[in-house]
Amino acid sequence: MNTTIRGMTDSEVGLSQLLRHTVVDGQGKALGRLADVIVRLRGDDYPLLTALVVRVGSETVFVPIADVEALEPDRIELASARLDVRAFERRPGEVLLNADVLGHRLIDVDLASLVRAHDVYLTRLVHAHDVYLSPTPGVWVVTGLNVHQSHWWSSRRDKGNHPVRDWRSFEALIGHQPSVLVRTSFGKLRRLKAAQMADIIETADAKEQDELLAQVHADPEFEADVFEELEEDSLSQLLKSRSTTDVASVLSRMRADDAADAITDLPQERRREVLSLLPEPHRTKVLTLLGYHNATAGGLMGVEYLALSENATIRDALEVIRTSTTEQPEALTTIYTLDSEKRLTGAISIIRALQADADLTLREIVDPEPVHAAPEDDIIDVTTRMADFNLLTLPVLDEDGHILGIITVDDALEAALPEDWRRREAQAHSSQPPLTDED
Repeated sequence: MNTTIRGMTDSEVGLSQLLRHTVVDGQGKALGRLADVIVRLRGDDYPLLTALVVRVGSETVFVPIADVEALEPDRIELASARLDVRAFERRPGEVLLNADVLGHRLIDVDLASLVRAHDVYLTRLVHAHDVYLSPTPGVWVVTGLNVHQSHWWSSRRDKGNHPVRDWRSFEALIGHQPSVLVRTSFGKLRRLKAAQMADIIETADAKEQDELLAQVHADPEFEADVFEELEEDSLSQLLKSRSTTDVASVLSRMRADDAADAITDLPQERRREVLSLLPEPHRTKVLTLLGYHNATAGGLMGVEYLALSENATIRDALEVIRTSTTEQPEALTTIYTLDSEKRLTGAISIIRALQADADLTLREIVDPEPVHAAPEDDIIDVTTRMADFNLLTLPVLDEDGHILGIITVDDALEAALPEDWRRREAQAHSSQPPLTDED
């Protein structure tokens, strides 16, 4: 079949077709059967075919692609009968398509899900108009995957709703640590949101989880975001398998309320060790939150919020928001005002502040009686109050009117949903239907 990829006219063949054929020499004499195809990964570029693995009797030999005369759906022919019998050792960036990819699961980055590779498609570049793909016409590269189960009555041409997808839409999980940086440098996975990566990790098996966590670990901030999105049981299991130092490193980057929840699930003997390794300001916040029951406003609140003197101007408040680049964005949707005793005196949404005269003081424009909660209020009271008043945040006050923390709408919503809400059927992020291994 011919297809056009980034302006090139190419010839394409499926790996499953090639694996059914005998390898012959230039005179048509059978030498053995194709066992695998070796490709070299090139970051975001298409992998380059470098050699064939041929089974000759009980031996496995490796044939450089330069010694291959023809690689076609019905014929694999070598230029000569001489075979390289040296032992093969995989180098960083090399992948065995049959052993590592075909029949194995990959990350569908476009749909944020794990899928299975039912076929791998190789393309021979005829016209090298785009040096991004390859500067040399005539080379073979991996360009596509079929992640839907094909049946015996299907052909490559009549897959209908199951077209071959671009290789670069996926991230292979090949379990070869030296190839991690060559594979992606975390590039493709950056297209996923933390919640999407958390969902993938939760549906992965132990080996897949190990590789996913190794890649996520390359970006500590993203790693913390992913751990915040994990279900409680999954987070607990993953933290138990890590060293105390690693756990403290992750928790130090997580929001204090999420870190407190995670520490609660640790065995008692590990809690003190982890807490002792947290940075002092973060440890203080976490310890404060650990004093509240999970099913109360105190246990639900976070300790990041924006509170300014009621004498500050709108301009002052907006400048603080502009420079608060390390704060949780949800915590900056409401500006709270304090009197000289640090007691809550008012609240104003960031939208209302943007619409107001920048030279007004906050006292002149805030709602002087903001809705609030006490730390012992239960979750139902909290969520009902936020729904009744259409609140994005709800301050939690002590008996003297000081702000202990705030509850954000995302945390309130998660608390109100059934515990198994994450196990709902994943929705496709495009017009395509959800994919499964059985498709």
